[in-house]
Amino acid sequence: MADRFLAAGHDVVGMDNFVTGSPDNIAHLTGNKRFAFFEHNVTNFIYVEGPLDGVLHFASPASPRDYLELPIQTLKVGSLGTHKALGIAKAKGARFLLASTSEVYGDPLVHPQPETYWGNVDPIGPRSCYDEGKRFGEALVTSWRRERGTRAAIVRIFNTYGPAMRLDDGRVVPGFLAAALAGRPLPVQGDGSQTRSYMFVSDLVDGLLHVALDPDADGEVLNIGNPHEVTVRELAERILAIMGSPVGTILVPSRPGDPQRRCPDITRMTARYGWRPTVALDDGLRRTVEWFAPVSRPVSSGGRGA
Repeated sequence: MADRFLAAGHDVVGMDNFVTGSPDNIAHLTGNKRFAFFEHNVTNFIYVEGPLDGVLHFASPASPRDYLELPIQTLKVGSLGTHKALGIAKAKGARFLLASTSEVYGDPLVHPQPETYWGNVDPIGPRSCYDEGKRFGEALVTSWRRERGTRAAIVRIFNTYGPAMRLDDGRVVPGFLAAALAGRPLPVQGDGSQTRSYMFVSDLVDGLLHVALDPDADGEVLNIGNPHEVTVRELAERILAIMGSPVGTILVPSRPGDPQRRCPDITRMTARYGWRPTVALDDGLRRTVEWFAPVSRPVSSGGRGA
């Protein structure tokens, strides 16, 4: 996101506490006069000098592995973090964009999921810290906008993958890559028939920029995802084929509360911006493999993806 905004001529202020991120991902921006960075926890008061046109609140653990290890912090960033980010948006007269998630739909009973669907979420299940943190964030943004007048939009992001993820992230694409690079069978949860819709990171950024730079997106709630649905088993087979790996797959128990189907209805995004994902799954997986493979063998050696 920072790279794309800078390339378009914008100034960017970044903020992160590196609980799940890495400073390596922004090292190439060191010395760029139009990029400033503050190491900060957004659940605390936020102060930034000078004007801001937009505040994009993307802070939160997003991998099941991370938010299950950090449940209280995940709930705090969805609630207190959203409140503090809205506060600086109001102080600066800036537009606000909340990065929400397809997890607000839970284990959906409606398929594909439109923005009008209220979801099927377990508020006390093992994933509830993330699901309910994001749902609370949406409710807070909506109430803040109505009461205090901050122009705000919400984007619900579906499964995204690509370069710069951590191999130990815990999500399925880096998990499969880590196993294959280490010469282990790819761990397929359950029977592998559960579906997801995978979007390459550049398509996500394209969609986000449309919304972030649209002054008339006030009050909008928009799905950003890839409507091409595939099973987890098929994803594993595609990764093995791209890598030319003989390790195969192994079935492991499903995570409790894991949704069986997930696919976005992107009618709103397409109608409003003409946006649709353009990177085919095999192409995106190939780019991701090429980014990790030269620096990650063996996996324990670290590097950009570790």
